[in-house]
Amino acid sequence: MKYHVQPTNQEQVMRENDFIVSKTDTKGVLTYANRIFIEFSKYSEDELIGKQHNIIRHPDMPRGVFKLLWDTLSQQQEIFAYVKNMSKDGGFYWVFANVTPSYNPEGKVIGYYSVRRKPKPGSIDVISGLYKEMLMAEQKAGSKNAIEASLELVTNILTDKGISYEEFILSI
Repeated sequence: MKYHVQPTNQEQVMRENDFIVSKTDTKGVLTYANRIFIEFSKYSEDELIGKQHNIIRHPDMPRGVFKLLWDTLSQQQEIFAYVKNMSKDGGFYWVFANVTPSYNPEGKVIGYYSVRRKPKPGSIDVISGLYKEMLMAEQKAGSKNAIEASLELVTNILTDKGISYEEFILSI
């Protein structure tokens, strides 16, 4: 079943000790969602398991962020990112995510494990401004070149600052 959710301005703020945990297969299909994920997403466990993780993707999130995430994971590296998610009722919640590959005993990637927590105060102001710029670059470039345009914008900003993506994310 496909859900058509209309975004609202209703924000849910994570509590200090909350950890949203999920597991997916290598294609991003949810195989596990903890009770905090279920609470914030407002989907039932049955509505989540077996669905694409992007069921909670907010339209304010630039496509370039997810390209960076998947490119990093494909290199069997962990990634940190700020993500604005959308719950089933259209509300939103910000998370600071850490996503890592999961391996079988033979060392083959079999999925991904993500732990999200409440973002640091002030980090959302910084990251939401960047994401707005990325979205504008994506819209200006058009669908075909959107991802490349937003990634180029981020690369140029980081080059000007003389820092890596990870250094930037962990510094805000």
